[in-house]
Amino acid sequence: MLALIIGLLLFLGVHSTRLFAPEWRLKRIAKLGLLPYKGVYALISLLGLLLIIWGYAQTRLDPTWLWMSPVWTRHLAALLTVPAFILLAATYIPGTHIKASVGHPMLLAVKFWAIAHLFANGTLADLLLFGSFLAWAIALYAVSRRRDRLAGVTYPTGRVAMDAAAVGAGLLGWLIFAMWLHSVLIGVKPFG
Repeated sequence: MLALIIGLLLFLGVHSTRLFAPEWRLKRIAKLGLLPYKGVYALISLLGLLLIIWGYAQTRLDPTWLWMSPVWTRHLAALLTVPAFILLAATYIPGTHIKASVGHPMLLAVKFWAIAHLFANGTLADLLLFGSFLAWAIALYAVSRRRDRLAGVTYPTGRVAMDAAAVGAGLLGWLIFAMWLHSVLIGVKPFG
């Protein structure tokens, strides 16, 4: 459990510096230079991610159950991850109405993903992992949107074709992950 917690602190902490400690971040960039800073950022992120994966895998060997989720919550989770994949695709496909509307589709994708997994999983490790990502995404989304409003940031209106591309890419990604990769990488078949 300690590895999971340390991993979450490292990964989510480093991904929060731009918004929650912008002056500290700028001082580090000025001191190290942009590329070395990005290298350290990437290494800390990778270390945190590896600790999250390893720590979560360890907790699955001897889980501490907080609640038992009914089987139907697996189907709800699968349904809730569909918009997560579409929002994830909209993050990287330029010129969508989706990004113009929500501003930060990646953070909304994380919210959908985390909520979906909290419904379907009931261990202490699940609550720590998915609850931490949910709290982080909620806080970061609020701060990001407020920062955008204060700075007068607007996102260009998108095109329907780009929205269709995001929806198509998101659905394809969801199908591949739900039907194959989730089982291979996580060891759980969403529809098994």
